[in-house]
Amino acid sequence: MKFLMSEGFYEFVRGPMVWLAFLVFISGSTYRIYKIISGLKKEAVVLPYMSFKYGLRSIAHWATPFGTVNWRRHPVMTTVTFLFHFCLIITPVFLLAHNILLFQSWHIRLWTLPEGLADLMTLIVMLSCVFFLLRRFVAREVRFVTYPSDFFILAIVFLPFFTGFLAYHQLFLPYKALIVLHILCGELMLIAIPFTRLAHMLFSVFTRAYTGSEFGMVRHARDW
Repeated sequence: MKFLMSEGFYEFVRGPMVWLAFLVFISGSTYRIYKIISGLKKEAVVLPYMSFKYGLRSIAHWATPFGTVNWRRHPVMTTVTFLFHFCLIITPVFLLAHNILLFQSWHIRLWTLPEGLADLMTLIVMLSCVFFLLRRFVAREVRFVTYPSDFFILAIVFLPFFTGFLAYHQLFLPYKALIVLHILCGELMLIAIPFTRLAHMLFSVFTRAYTGSEFGMVRHARDW
């Protein structure tokens, strides 16, 4: 505990470790996207069927809550999924505490969420993680394709919000220790994105665009 609260370790975690995490995230993501694009160029059956029109139509339709038949067939899953992803992205970007640090470091000022709303959105992310965890045990079709690494990935997503929630409310551990754990968990998540299933945030646009193109140009049907 003393080590977590030491000033030297705190400065290291919020300084060099942040830069390292972003470096790994950006370089790893760039490499993964490069491999996807270079692989597509070698596949004679992929690029010829890519259509901007049908790809964009598919992306827009699947990004609309309850816009597809599959979304409407699973209303609970759809609601949780869209709330989870929205809060997962918006909360850390527009959180007041994060924006204060951003302004102190680079004098960049962003709009900030009201603290009560940010707290609620943090709870939504955590409860959504619990929902996804239980679903992997309860839903047979999901349990069949669940691997031990999936639980690790859920923990990676859950912990930055959990430790941030504890730090904001100053629960269980000293505030400084919680802040250090929160920063470390956030850095771990950034580093893990290019190398785990979290990379779907990088690839989903490509896969959805190809699926929409295939259905629209080849099958002459909608993919929803």
